[in-house]
Amino acid sequence: MQGGWRVGSIFGIPLWVDPSWFLILLWFSAANSTEWPGYPTGLAWILGLVTALLLFGSVLVHELGHSLAARSQGIAVNSITLFMFGGVAAIDRESKTPGGALQVAIAGPAVSLALFLMLTVVERSFPGSSLAQLCDRLADINLVLAVFNMIPGLPLDGGQVLKALIWKVTGSRFKGVRWAAKAGQAIGWLGIFLALWLITFVPGGLQGWWIGLIGWFCLRNAASYEQLSAIQEALMEETVERAMARDFRLVDGHLSLRDFVDRYLVAADRPQYFVTLDGRDRGRIDPEALNVIDRDRWAWVRVVEAIEPLDQLVSLPTPTPLAQATLLLEDQHITSLVVVTPTGAVAGTLDRADIARAVTQRLKLSLSEAEFQRCKAEHCYPAGLNLGAIARTLSEELA
Repeated sequence: MQGGWRVGSIFGIPLWVDPSWFLILLWFSAANSTEWPGYPTGLAWILGLVTALLLFGSVLVHELGHSLAARSQGIAVNSITLFMFGGVAAIDRESKTPGGALQVAIAGPAVSLALFLMLTVVERSFPGSSLAQLCDRLADINLVLAVFNMIPGLPLDGGQVLKALIWKVTGSRFKGVRWAAKAGQAIGWLGIFLALWLITFVPGGLQGWWIGLIGWFCLRNAASYEQLSAIQEALMEETVERAMARDFRLVDGHLSLRDFVDRYLVAADRPQYFVTLDGRDRGRIDPEALNVIDRDRWAWVRVVEAIEPLDQLVSLPTPTPLAQATLLLEDQHITSLVVVTPTGAVAGTLDRADIARAVTQRLKLSLSEAEFQRCKAEHCYPAGLNLGAIARTLSEELA
């Protein structure tokens, strides 16, 4: 999550504030102002605002715990964003091991628990003072942050812990995410049903809307985690051989350019053309490249003399995961690549549309023929399915 306004940085990590944060800040300020009876109204509101700001300061320190734990593993932290439901640290990639993922997950709640203990000590050191009252309030908040976040379901920290444990037991990060996401969805539905029950049957239960909102947040984000994990798994397990297109033509390298044009380029369809000579695939011939050769020479220049040699084309062997092919397309800034067999023969071609079709078919998602053809023509992925960015999150697993 990133949006709103950048308000600075901490330990070199950009700090952002989402617009929804201002709404919840106002609501928390009003709610906390009632915790200061006997104070003038204006001063109570100021103290309520201070309490709300310190609450979000606690959230910031909580997210900083995750961020520094990730950094200790060499993982870049792109930003920390404060928003309506707290905060989120945007890290570059997943930890390499379940143990590393567990460390990042528990770092936030551990920091909140440490703040709770520290604030409790301060509160008991100055009994009866306004400082003690403020520290007592903040200590309770940090304890709630620590305990609530350890509920075992994504997107909460407890869900990340559950994911790491399942990953450790099964050896599959994807299974860990899948089960932790399902737990998060169950928790989300529970929160929504509890909110409806409170609002409907409990006198004064209108405050249940907040529980319902948190439940909706958990439900939506757990589903996003599950979908992202499913796409990552598809990119890792599907191979270029299963996704590649086979609509290329093999052309005899002994043909003259004139014969090549007369036999192949008069056809309506224009697939890619690969040249074979003496039983070996030699390279690709681009019809557009013929324009730089004098037409008077077409009758005696052989096709094999006008090719891009196969060893100079960007290619991958058939067993390569789609994630690696996707990264190669993005890093090389090319529109397609060549798929070759173990013997060096051309097996097919692969572009972004082919990858998108393979992934959507595996996940039983809809990709219309019109959208597929648009992606073919524009050399892009379908709207809302940025496979290039998703493949980037798997770069460590491919290394």
